[in-house]
Amino acid sequence: MYQKLQATQIFTGTELLEDQLVLITNQDGTVEGIVGIEDAGEDIQHWEGIIAPGFVNAHCHLELSHMKGLIPAKTGLQEFVKQIVGLRKVEDAIIQEAIITAEKEMLENGIVAVGDISNTIDSLAQKEKQKLAYYNFIEIYDLDPTRAPEKIKAGLEIQAQFQKNGLRAALVPHAPYSCTFALLKLLAAHFDAHTISMHNQETQDENIFFENKTGSFLGMYERTKVSLDFFHATGLSSLQSILPKISTAATTILVHNSFTSAADINAVKKQMPNTFWCLCPNANQYIEQTMPPIELLRSQKANMVVGTDSYASNWSLNILDEIKTIQQHHPTIELAEMLQWATLNGAKALQMEDKLGSFEKGKKPGVVLIEGVATSGALTNSAKSKRLI
Repeated sequence: MYQKLQATQIFTGTELLEDQLVLITNQDGTVEGIVGIEDAGEDIQHWEGIIAPGFVNAHCHLELSHMKGLIPAKTGLQEFVKQIVGLRKVEDAIIQEAIITAEKEMLENGIVAVGDISNTIDSLAQKEKQKLAYYNFIEIYDLDPTRAPEKIKAGLEIQAQFQKNGLRAALVPHAPYSCTFALLKLLAAHFDAHTISMHNQETQDENIFFENKTGSFLGMYERTKVSLDFFHATGLSSLQSILPKISTAATTILVHNSFTSAADINAVKKQMPNTFWCLCPNANQYIEQTMPPIELLRSQKANMVVGTDSYASNWSLNILDEIKTIQQHHPTIELAEMLQWATLNGAKALQMEDKLGSFEKGKKPGVVLIEGVATSGALTNSAKSKRLI
């Protein structure tokens, strides 16, 4: 028995095809192929809109789902980070209920895989149910270089818990400003063939700190009672300062990138060619009222993916909402290009392209229906997505 789906357009993972074509899958969703409507036979399901492979959410924090609406928008990164720390201390039942609700939203709007930041094992029980495919990034950070070995040890214990339950997990740095060079050196020994993910250049002060050892980040160290005697200004941006420390990673996802320059992108091309630049525009708007330098990244032919970040910094966990925000700021970018960021590119970034991301025979990528596409090919304000398979 086959499932046969025909829509106004089919997005394959790389291109938009016009109607009169039918996507055929097995009952379990495994792709058989795309054929002409005249060759598809009977029992064809007809849909208005675009059918596409399931979305890949390249950056999320599922364990922070209980923070939805608790942190005011537009307060800036440092205030946001301060509030995150305090809001983690809630009852486990509240955390678990919020995780279930957040995952359900992602499932319903067509997300099939998630690159998820995990500082704890709070999300493990839900992920074991395997409703979504997860690449778990066990995030390590500390401002005191003397504590680096114990931080690695704690991260390895969390990683082992995920792996013991059949879930892929990798130790990753939180951000350049929150990982000492001593910690990065120890982390690199555990990269192996993993994808790693790192928050990058969300605020200009991050670059200023590395370039000159000045700016508001000095206050963050003062609050934690950590001496900065060990740190010396590099004269380089935060990203260029740490590239030599993380360049051995097999695949890298750099997240946010709001204050990334052309020089940064070129340095990454030379030292970490298998890098994906993750756009989380709604989180950027929520926290810093900024947008990532999308046109710069496109001009440099950078590989881009899309993430939602967490409920702590977003109004929804919906990839289509992210694409709509990108479209509002960059109306000339073709929908097909943005859909590739959210499907095949995301699958490649999470090393899941053998199963997800495109309608190639033998893959099981899920099928999402995108409704509310204007005749011009752009998404309308009311555009929405839902999972079909």
